[in-house]
Amino acid sequence: MSVPLLQDKVVVVTGAGRGIGRGIAIMAAGHGAKVVVNDLGGAEDGSGSDSRPADEVVSEITNAGGEAVASYATVTDWDAAHEIVETALSFFGRIDAVVNNAGNLRDAIFHKMTEEDFDSVIDVHLKGTFNVSRAAATHFRAQTSGCFVNMTSTSGLIGNFGQANYAAAKLGIVGLSKSMALDMGRFRVRSNCIAPFAWSRLIGTIPTATEEQKARVAKIQQMTPDKISPLAIALISDAAQDVTGQIFGVRNNEIFLFNQPRPTRFAHTAEGWTPDLVLERVIPAFQSDFLPLERSGDVFSWDPM
Repeated sequence: MSVPLLQDKVVVVTGAGRGIGRGIAIMAAGHGAKVVVNDLGGAEDGSGSDSRPADEVVSEITNAGGEAVASYATVTDWDAAHEIVETALSFFGRIDAVVNNAGNLRDAIFHKMTEEDFDSVIDVHLKGTFNVSRAAATHFRAQTSGCFVNMTSTSGLIGNFGQANYAAAKLGIVGLSKSMALDMGRFRVRSNCIAPFAWSRLIGTIPTATEEQKARVAKIQQMTPDKISPLAIALISDAAQDVTGQIFGVRNNEIFLFNQPRPTRFAHTAEGWTPDLVLERVIPAFQSDFLPLERSGDVFSWDPM
């Protein structure tokens, strides 16, 4: 009988009370991990709190013979984020992986977005990823091992309407994850991103006023949150010990590897550039390689497989 992929590993999953986080927590436990199920239990916009979502996932794991403990701390607060990690240490004696999945949505067209809308989403997604990761980093360094799996989004990687706050946070997570991989690589700590396509209560805020919108939502509903879990579990496992600094995507039964920004064209002048020369030579030379202003649906134009 083979040893489970995550046998005796201790995994913290934030936002694990519902959706993608719930699926990852349950599958991690099914593969032998001891899981800290962290969830504030807030509404889609991040307001409020409720212990029931985390408790229900813990009950599901323990009823199936696994080990799990609930954490209701918010990822947006430095001290509370450290409490999440301390929960792993107190109950299970160590920490081996962090899945940064906690999130909220406050969609608005940019010129109507409020400061509160922007700050709330940045705090949960970007600052929350930093807070929990930084709390775990000290322990990862001491034990010279560890793994971060960070949730990004094609809203940041590609673009979307009405999500300037979410896109900024999610693309910021890519930069943060890459920096974590670079800074902690010497301690054998890995950090990767996943851009998930999945129907969840956050995506459930998409409007369905027109037939086109209804058809779009129907396609998205095929992409259940549990489709994301296999990649996350694989990345946490020791079998992926050489995988770090990468951006993956999951859409139903498809897995993608995203490229990362690199120079694609080059221009040089020995005399130095003036604005007029840039307009005369550089812009026309580069223009055929300019990327169009696209949304996720323009790039992923085929139905989920």
